[in-house]
Amino acid sequence: MPRVYLSLGSNVEPERHLGAALDALAVEFGALILSPVYESEAVGFAGENFYNLVAGIDTELGVGQLAERLRAIEHRNGRCRGGEKFAPRTLDIDILIYGDQVGSVDGIELPRDEILKYAFVLRPLADIIPDQRHPVVGRCYRQLAEELALGRQKLWPVPFSWRPAATPDAATPD
Repeated sequence: MPRVYLSLGSNVEPERHLGAALDALAVEFGALILSPVYESEAVGFAGENFYNLVAGIDTELGVGQLAERLRAIEHRNGRCRGGEKFAPRTLDIDILIYGDQVGSVDGIELPRDEILKYAFVLRPLADIIPDQRHPVVGRCYRQLAEELALGRQKLWPVPFSWRPAATPDAATPD
């Protein structure tokens, strides 16, 4: 069963939406590997700050099936697709790494290029798999995070407490 790493972000009631997303992921996939949560300024538009984290899951779903499940979780949390790329988000969940897959799989480019562009993706990923190597550039995530110009991309850890929902219907998968 491949290990998959997901990037989660929100700048609209982020504690509520990220908590709901983690509940849904836990119901769907079981135990989660979680990075610390970071706050960062909005990129590409003027808006509220984002909360971001990375979650690791194990799944037998294919990339396309997983992407559909993640879109359903986003939709249940008020995400409307089709708007501007850089805009406020109730919830954004992206597949960063899917096992050792490289290239376009079911229309999704793996590993996701945002890993190498944005501190709010790379830093939490490096926190949970620091010694794993990026399959394209060959350097470990810790090294990549140290090299990324964090001064240009401000982010800072924030306290965030999550416990799985007590009731199964709080995050019923589709």
